[in-house]
Amino acid sequence: MNIRAVKAIYRFEMARTWRTLMQSIIAPVISTSLYFIVFGAAIGGRISQIGGVSYGAFIVPGLIMLSLLTQSISNASFGIYFPKFTGTIYEILSAPVSYFEVLLGYVGAAATKAVLLGIIILATAGLFVPVRIDHPFVMVVFLLLTAVTFSLFGFIIGIWAENFEELQIVPLLIVTPLTFLGGSFYSIDMLPPFWQKVTLFNPVVYLISGFRWSFYGLADVSVPVSLAMTLVFLAICLMIVGWIFRTGYRLRN
Repeated sequence: MNIRAVKAIYRFEMARTWRTLMQSIIAPVISTSLYFIVFGAAIGGRISQIGGVSYGAFIVPGLIMLSLLTQSISNASFGIYFPKFTGTIYEILSAPVSYFEVLLGYVGAAATKAVLLGIIILATAGLFVPVRIDHPFVMVVFLLLTAVTFSLFGFIIGIWAENFEELQIVPLLIVTPLTFLGGSFYSIDMLPPFWQKVTLFNPVVYLISGFRWSFYGLADVSVPVSLAMTLVFLAICLMIVGWIFRTGYRLRN
């Protein structure tokens, strides 16, 4: 493996984060803090507790997951799309660097930035609500798996997109609504029976449920099922990326 090439791509992508610190870190943290203030004050006053956990603390895992998903996709998709837009992708493809090394550099940087942001938001949440983590190892596992999986998903979107509008379609019109409807701000047990069954078709439910269990031991879906669904989505993304590299889809022309 060409470790030097992986480091070069990884460091370049991480350096872009520090150059755009306001957009990459500060803005997501501020917007998430507003969720704590608005939802915690407006809805938290009407819903005292869910499963023995205060409402403000209950929404912490969902808000972290919301930022994790959106930032993983955004970082990875823009990271690979911009070289396509400027034409520098051909320099990378012609260099003595394998597809796996290119993927490792871009996805590794995107996942690192997303995990870093998630940790910052978790620390910020402690300023507003009492947060506890009952199962820290499981929390780290879900955090890393989700960041890597959706960074791969963002990488796919970045290759598929042909303009900046297409780059935003999937995150804005699909991923964000699914996250809001996936139990970020409520337990699906609060829904009518019919909508509980419908909600189970939302893959984000399993991510948020498993992640919330690692905090408070509360889950809408069993943890093994949540973990299995995450691994399935990871495997699907890996297969799609493998197909893209084998066929050169939107890379060679």
